[in-house]
Amino acid sequence: MLAQPRPTDSLNGLLGFPVTPFGEDGELDLPRFRRHLTEMLEVQPTAVFVACGTGEFASLTLAEHREVVGAAVSHVAGQVRVFAGIGGGTRVAVEFARSAESAGADGALVLPPYLQVGPPAGLVAHYRQIAAATELPLVPYQRSTAIFTPEAVAELAELEQIVAFKDGHGDIELLQRIQTATGGDLPLLNGMPTAETFARAYAAVGARAYSSATLAFAPRIARAFFDAVESGDDDTQRTLLREFYVPLTRLRNTTDGYAVSLVKAGLDLQGRSAGSVRPPLADVTPEHRAELGRVLDRGYAALDESSPAQP
Repeated sequence: MLAQPRPTDSLNGLLGFPVTPFGEDGELDLPRFRRHLTEMLEVQPTAVFVACGTGEFASLTLAEHREVVGAAVSHVAGQVRVFAGIGGGTRVAVEFARSAESAGADGALVLPPYLQVGPPAGLVAHYRQIAAATELPLVPYQRSTAIFTPEAVAELAELEQIVAFKDGHGDIELLQRIQTATGGDLPLLNGMPTAETFARAYAAVGARAYSSATLAFAPRIARAFFDAVESGDDDTQRTLLREFYVPLTRLRNTTDGYAVSLVKAGLDLQGRSAGSVRPPLADVTPEHRAELGRVLDRGYAALDESSPAQP
């Protein structure tokens, strides 16, 4: 059980994950980044998570990361909370956490350590050292090289700075055991790729909030789906899953890295380019770009059909 109650403003709702725009020279495009944030804020996400997976954290230098976080904090200006992605080995993660804190971030999403896989005790030590180095609220992210035991999460949940637990692993039984081990007091976030396809399953174990990459390139669709989940509108959920989300996941699964590349391609298709992805990611092929355009058209058509007629 948790020693302290969670903050009353714990994370909930629809969470936005913006891309990091790059110019033709491959450098940061902060003016475009600010416009991108404005587009996302129009559909009122609960928080924005910058320089995370969708924001290509792994390809950013520390200086670039600080610029992106600072630009988000100043542009958002308190409308929503800004969480920054941090990650890597413990000392690298500490360095990024301190930098994000100095740039004004409201919290940090701790991405899994790259390549290294440690036992639960090692993961707990990793997060304890990060928490000791910063006052930022922290959200551990379970996926890839960071898979937790329920006991490890319960131990971390005793730290006041651990404000939520994000899952991108997809093991619902494990997530239920984590929810039980923490007494249901630690907010759980659905962090699966194309999280909307898992929304109902995750809601069943108390993880109603989720990260939406779709919100970064098709915010109207993302908001409509989340509202349908919240209101219990099964017809709209089924329609958008059939016409948009399931075809999108099929396309995403064709190529490694498309969870990010498709988002930037979707923006470009709609005249809101955020530039190319950085290696080792690769831009979407022409054939897949055309298919994505068809998926977007079907999504918007389904959205318009499901919207109530205006008087």
